[in-house]
Amino acid sequence: MFSYQRTLSHYSHSNVAIWLSMAFQAGAINTGGYLSCHRFVSHVTGFGTLIGTEAASGKWIPALGMLTVPGFFIGGTMLSAYFVDRRIQTNQRPLYPVVMFLIFVLTMAVTAGGNLGYFGEFGAPIVNKDYLLLAALCLACGIQNATVTSAFGAIIRTTHLTGITTDLGIGLVRMIFHSHKIQPRTNEIRANWMRLGLIGSFILGSFASAYVYLHAQYWGFLIPGGIATILFFWSLIHFNDING
Repeated sequence: MFSYQRTLSHYSHSNVAIWLSMAFQAGAINTGGYLSCHRFVSHVTGFGTLIGTEAASGKWIPALGMLTVPGFFIGGTMLSAYFVDRRIQTNQRPLYPVVMFLIFVLTMAVTAGGNLGYFGEFGAPIVNKDYLLLAALCLACGIQNATVTSAFGAIIRTTHLTGITTDLGIGLVRMIFHSHKIQPRTNEIRANWMRLGLIGSFILGSFASAYVYLHAQYWGFLIPGGIATILFFWSLIHFNDING
């Protein structure tokens, strides 16, 4: 695995483009989940809150249903760990094209299933059919987040902003008050710009995709699916160098 210093000192243009495009993709997936079934799918925090509120209201069956959904996120991370982290740890070539293809398949399945009516009306109140939609999107987000975490030394997250904004706040203090003993100040400045870029890319992905979802509904999932397609082919060429 990369050390913190080593990773920050090797910002290649291809790596930065991958990070930003995956943050954009995560924003598009999360927005699609929210607009289609009123659930955020790129992080587990919201489901934890829903489980508690449903249980407190005596709605035990919905609470148990929500309890299982984060399991798909975990399942996605385990799939990624099998094809990426496990191979990195044993000095084998990570199978990045495989995980990118899995994300492509999941987003395309959501696009097709939504337009064929398997998930109910887009934006309608929660129904039982939405469970499969949530499962597929959480699975895709888990795969994506774990892949980036394994590839870039656990300092980059693309599916949620909590950790990034926390790191940004800490990094700004280190930069302003020169309390950056772990790494050179130039690396901290570079990292802060990268964090800002990821936050902006996630928001841009949410904004741009929201317009498409509101007009094209389930067809909007072609946006993250298209990005997954590009990253699949890109990984065949560039991802060999990430762990070099």
